[in-house]
Amino acid sequence: MSGKRAFAPGEWVATFRGETGRILGPEGYRAAVQCLREGKRPGRYFAPGCCADPDYISRIPVVFPDGTYDVLRSLNLRRGAQPDPAQKQEVLDILSRIGASRGHEDPVEEEEV
Repeated sequence: MSGKRAFAPGEWVATFRGETGRILGPEGYRAAVQCLREGKRPGRYFAPGCCADPDYISRIPVVFPDGTYDVLRSLNLRRGAQPDPAQKQEVLDILSRIGASRGHEDPVEEEEV
């Protein structure tokens, strides 16, 4: 049984500082933890072990164009961010590189850039 989610995997969001990123699905998050480094942005969860299982209500895993990821608090994210084409392509390339680009857990399709 799947629970309610405030944010959906594959959705583009912006931090309160204006940085755009894409929400990772569960498989993408596990791949990011293994392959990418944490960005340590303001508004992230930083307690050890707190984010082993993001809930997509208050703990949202996001990948950014600089090749980092963070699990951010939902209060620090804005929906509907429209990244510029270069940033969007960088994020999609990162997701392809770590093998998280197209999974059944990421329902949002990528548009052509």
